[in-house]
Amino acid sequence: MNLRRGIAYVFVSAAITIVSAGCNLVDKIKDGTAATPTAPTAPGPTSPIRYTALGASDAVGVGASVVCIPLTQCDNGTGYVPQLAQRLRTSREVRLTNIGIPAAVLSPTIQQLAQAAGRDVPANIIDREMPFIAADTTLITILAGPNDVNALGDAIQRGAAGTTDPKTYIETQVRAWGTDYDRLIRGAKSRAPDAFIIVMNVPNMAGLPYATNYTTLQKQGLQAISVGFTREVNRQAGSGVVVLDLLCDAQTYDRGRYSSDGFHPNDAGYAYMADRLLAIANGSTPGVPSSCAQMTLVPPL
Repeated sequence: MNLRRGIAYVFVSAAITIVSAGCNLVDKIKDGTAATPTAPTAPGPTSPIRYTALGASDAVGVGASVVCIPLTQCDNGTGYVPQLAQRLRTSREVRLTNIGIPAAVLSPTIQQLAQAAGRDVPANIIDREMPFIAADTTLITILAGPNDVNALGDAIQRGAAGTTDPKTYIETQVRAWGTDYDRLIRGAKSRAPDAFIIVMNVPNMAGLPYATNYTTLQKQGLQAISVGFTREVNRQAGSGVVVLDLLCDAQTYDRGRYSSDGFHPNDAGYAYMADRLLAIANGSTPGVPSSCAQMTLVPPL
């Protein structure tokens, strides 16, 4: 998820400095293409867990009462990542590596698009997070997309679609985003072949509190992008990846679960996410709806 400029640079500088000091492999490691012969299963109820979290400001808990600096253990954090680790530790040993970078988007492609539209996007998950997944990781969580929705929406507002119909332009960008998402998942599987991977799809951003005062046309754009991105994430279900649905969960749109910016969850919102992730880590296999009312909170484009 996105951050205001000043906060973003504090966190991003810390993350990149620590990562660079640990190992300078970003430009040398490429995403893998080898598929796991047998999909990993959820960790056992008492098995030690090596947990790696990928994402943006959501991963460090912006909006929560205790925000974590990237790549720190932060046992008292109240974002969903440390809360999930805390819950898992009640029955097993857990080593957490949180490599989420605030303001990050999925890929170099969307990063360049965002920067061209004037957004502060200093990193992308494929280049700056995925290569640092440790080989012994047994649990991975990924949330990518909310920042990307806003970036693409801004680009359209600034004329990136040119003379192309916005709906057609969005569909083209969504397919490209999906190809990049496939690349992320292949890379994660290659880096940590035994990891159980949970990915979260994208809420309908037009229905979140921050978009309340947007125009109908702006909301229609956010909705089309969000639903398209979620479709691409949902394709991962059944390929050794479990999808946690945010789009069709009515609780996702509860204003009481959001911080004052209307974009980032608060402690209650992050706790709800941690509880749902915990259920999956403990073996639950939720379904992914093919349609729901939350896909059309505003009239479609």
